[in-house]
Amino acid sequence: MSERYDCTECQESLYGQKYVLKEEQPHCITCYEALYSNSCEVCKKLISCTSKDLSYKSRHWHSDCFLCNKCTRSLVDRPFATKGDLLMCTDCYCHEYSAKCHACLKTIMPGTKKMEHKGSSWHENCFICNHCQQTIGTKSFVKKDNNNYCMSCYERLFALQCIHCKKPITTGGISYHDQPWHKECFVCTGCKLQLAGQRFTSRDDFAYCLECFCNLFAKKCISCNKPISGLGGSKYISFEERQWHNNCFNCKKCGASLVGRGFLTSKEDIYCPDCGKDL
Repeated sequence: MSERYDCTECQESLYGQKYVLKEEQPHCITCYEALYSNSCEVCKKLISCTSKDLSYKSRHWHSDCFLCNKCTRSLVDRPFATKGDLLMCTDCYCHEYSAKCHACLKTIMPGTKKMEHKGSSWHENCFICNHCQQTIGTKSFVKKDNNNYCMSCYERLFALQCIHCKKPITTGGISYHDQPWHKECFVCTGCKLQLAGQRFTSRDDFAYCLECFCNLFAKKCISCNKPISGLGGSKYISFEERQWHNNCFNCKKCGASLVGRGFLTSKEDIYCPDCGKDL
């Protein structure tokens, strides 16, 4: 009498029947599929052990159900992409979700190099200077009127020229007397200190920092011999072509301030009326 060979699960004889070994245990087709077969993601039916089971990230499909969600073409042996739970061929995915080139309006295919700036995208070969038509790549550029320009073309076509050095101003320019300057070119005529952001004044159209202007042109206080700038609202006393700082306009003898008071003079000195009586 021959030895029995039965299904491990239902105990039905497997002689003359198709069966599947699972961990070296024989199973009839019915039991195997009930226990181990996966359900198709699309049709929800079991994927028979005699059918091809296609899987991706713990999800399973029949070969006939493994289709692009948009165009319904088969994805078997083809590259595909996913968006959420949806499967798509690369063509449909690119059409729906890939960036469009700002210049040629065609899709920028995944895996190809693209250039991006402020929310816009370009094919590498489409990202070019509007004037010389050369690719910009990763070089510096300037956007003007919705067009891109390489730095050399922008400077030649649009940039203001510094009145001092005659070179283009691309960043950090200032205007003085309606003329453009580089910040680093706009300096004190005397000490060459940069004047951008500093208080300054001018004489004969030449700009000076306050210190140089006072040293060069301001009148000197007859008392302390320091410059009287008269700038920023500072006050001074003038008498017979002589000048004093307000706080220097004092009686030579007693030191009392003579601002707003009568006074007497003796040669270069000034006195209050009381001290002047003794002269």
